[in-house]
Amino acid sequence: MGKHNEFGKEGEEMAKDYLIKNGYQICYQNYRYLKAEIDIIAKKDNVLAIVEVRSRSSDFFENIAETVTPKKIKLLVMAADHYVTSNDLDVETRFDIITILKEKGTFQLEHLESAFYHF
Repeated sequence: MGKHNEFGKEGEEMAKDYLIKNGYQICYQNYRYLKAEIDIIAKKDNVLAIVEVRSRSSDFFENIAETVTPKKIKLLVMAADHYVTSNDLDVETRFDIITILKEKGTFQLEHLESAFYHF
């Protein structure tokens, strides 16, 4: 596995630990439906958070959260709809992004709630 893949998995674990510490219940990790994958599905109160995790070793010119493309959003919405429908859930659904930036051996985690909306 490449170093970037290892860091991606490490980032997902950091995001999961952060969510648990902040009162979320992890429902599913790496949920797949057709060509879509949701990194983390978590629940807090009656809100289902569909979480996309983005890990980078430096911020370069582009904001990490802005790397979530319209195509990726469409896939996340499709997979979230499948998860909610197939589990017969009656919950508010929110799409979050957790960014993890590794810089000089330290990690900065940012949780963007309701990072985008679907229609």
